Amino acid sequence: MFFHREKELKEINNELEGISKKILIFGKRRVGKTTLIKKLMEGGKNFIYFECIQDTLKENLKLLRIVLNKVVAIPSYVSFDTFQQVFEYINSLNIKYTFIFDEYPYLKKTNNKNMVDSVFQDVFDNYSSNLNFIICGSEISMMNELLTEGNPLFGRFTKKICIEELNYIETSSFYENKSIMDKIAFYSIFGGSPYINSYIDNKDSFENNIKKLLLDEHSLVYNYADSLLISDAINSLQAKKILAFIANGKKRYSEIESHVDVEKTGKIAKSLKSLVEIKLLKKTYPVNKLNDDKKAYYELNDNVLRFFYTYVYGKNSLIVTLGINNFYEAYVKESLITFISHRFEEIVRSYYSILSINGKLKGIKNIGTYYYYYDDAKNKKNGEFDVALEFNDYLKIIEVKYYKNKLTLSEMKKEIEQINNIKTNLNIKYAFISTSGYDDCDYECIDINSLYNI
Repeated sequence: MFFHREKELKEINNELEGISKKILIFGKRRVGKTTLIKKLMEGGKNFIYFECIQDTLKENLKLLRIVLNKVVAIPSYVSFDTFQQVFEYINSLNIKYTFIFDEYPYLKKTNNKNMVDSVFQDVFDNYSSNLNFIICGSEISMMNELLTEGNPLFGRFTKKICIEELNYIETSSFYENKSIMDKIAFYSIFGGSPYINSYIDNKDSFENNIKKLLLDEHSLVYNYADSLLISDAINSLQAKKILAFIANGKKRYSEIESHVDVEKTGKIAKSLKSLVEIKLLKKTYPVNKLNDDKKAYYELNDNVLRFFYTYVYGKNSLIVTLGINNFYEAYVKESLITFISHRFEEIVRSYYSILSINGKLKGIKNIGTYYYYYDDAKNKKNGEFDVALEFNDYLKIIEVKYYKNKLTLSEMKKEIEQINNIKTNLNIKYAFISTSGYDDCDYECIDINSLYNI
């Protein structure tokens, strides 16, 4: 299914209006890259699609010849021993073709580090006057290499497009008939992968979808978490340990290091950097601590991944022993509200980000959390406010409550007391957003329906 990629589709089509264009498309697995490409090809602009295989360069070349024969009808007497010969021939036809190489890293792995890149450098420079190229791949670290100085392909791409997960509003298309509370819960668990969401049974309950898709080892999406770690840039075992610790609340560097890298060799820093690069983690700074690495924190950048490392990782045999239903009751059900509540905070931050992108937040400087602390020795307390909007002349703190009951006025006053203790030169404004509404409100109280009516 093709959802919410109209912007990317338009960007690519506009770029392909020219000749000798080279487009780089990348993003983590199951995010919809190939679906986007297939939609692109429906436009019928002489596309030649080739999915690279994990085999030798020679075998890839043989398969490419088979693909070409279906489009170009190459005479039998014409032989190709190199990729350069292929493109020299196709370029000589004086017909505008667009070549799409999907999963380019598979091709790149067939030889030494930059050999394939050097081949395509030669092709781009000498045999592409009538040709366009789209290079696509899921191993983000390897795709990023193509953009670094020193790589043979550096400076040769005319456009790069990173395909991100769908946001919480876009994802709700997969369960559009559900209530707002259900939409929040579904996104909090199943995230923004079109692949994952395409398997959701819209007619079934939230709990049953979790059981069928995320706890059943026979589910087509059960191994999704492992598939995201297919990369030569990271130590898979160490990465899993890091992801598990972060999913379970150890989100600052010092906490992660003390649990994973007991020798403090510095390898953790490298692994964290790699996991951020391949978009499995994101590193976030509070709006008032932008240059303070000690206050920065890491979060899993994928809700399904977060669910897996919170509830499933290391417990596969327990699921089999107890059965899915009993495992869910014993290990998932009770804490699920807390799990969703943390993701709801991220949804609210995303809401304001979308407003900003759409030009509806004038004077905005930053969106994130706000780190606070008290100097009073007796009552010293450190923590973070859920959502902070920093404007040119004021700071707006939004308290986010994933409640079953209405938020009361007395609860609001307690929160405001706490907010008023922070030290800042900016004027402070307040707002509240509660999933169950408000008992009474003397402040700005946001209706959760507005999150989905931008």
